[in-house]
Amino acid sequence: MLLLRSTLFQVSFYIVTLLLMIMFSPVLLLPRKWGWWVVPTWSNILQFVMRVTGGIKVEVRGRENLPKGGYIAAMKHQSAWETVALIPLFRSPTFILKRELRWIPIFGWYTAKFKQIPINRGKRSAALAAMMEAAKEAIAEERQILIFPEGTRRPAGGEPKYKFGIAHLYRDLKCPVVPIAHNAGLYWPRASWKVFPGTVIVEILPPIEPGLSPNAFYERMVTDIETASDRLIDEARAARRPSPVLDNVDTLKSAG
Repeated sequence: MLLLRSTLFQVSFYIVTLLLMIMFSPVLLLPRKWGWWVVPTWSNILQFVMRVTGGIKVEVRGRENLPKGGYIAAMKHQSAWETVALIPLFRSPTFILKRELRWIPIFGWYTAKFKQIPINRGKRSAALAAMMEAAKEAIAEERQILIFPEGTRRPAGGEPKYKFGIAHLYRDLKCPVVPIAHNAGLYWPRASWKVFPGTVIVEILPPIEPGLSPNAFYERMVTDIETASDRLIDEARAARRPSPVLDNVDTLKSAG
């Protein structure tokens, strides 16, 4: 039953995404601010699909911690879930993403239209300079920069591997950074076809205001996100039907 439900979830997710991108494609001809509504609409529809086919619900805590205007949202990266489901929390977000994603037909057109920030990982110094300029422009436009400081998905409960690059953004942009923790990896694990029913809990933590040294900021950000994410994983143990991924979490902790 779980495998059948997971297959329905995966197939529905990608088919619905493709159909919505085609259906909404006329907005690519409109000014960005007039067409942005399609992105949170896409997210909300996919969350409905997740709930119906995969049994994945959502609880968001701490919305009051989101500042007005431009800031960086530093998000825990455990799953594909957060790349989709967190978008409606923000008024005008832009992801920092791999340049190669712009080469995907149709999807890449949307990333260009809505001014997502690409980064060329093969040309480090030039890529960082271009990313910084685009990030400064986004903050000046009072947009929200969404970034996964770990760079790649890590298993729920796994050893974190944060990159230091976000500390340079924090220092140079002089804007708040909002840490965001969640436990989505318990329900839609990375590199897994299976999804497990349950409630993803998202916790928006108090913003880290500008002014700290890069090292002090980095240590606080990692501590805030990891402490909250571990707490949310532990909280999931009390669910009526705990995710079986928790067994892997216990294995990882024992190995650590």
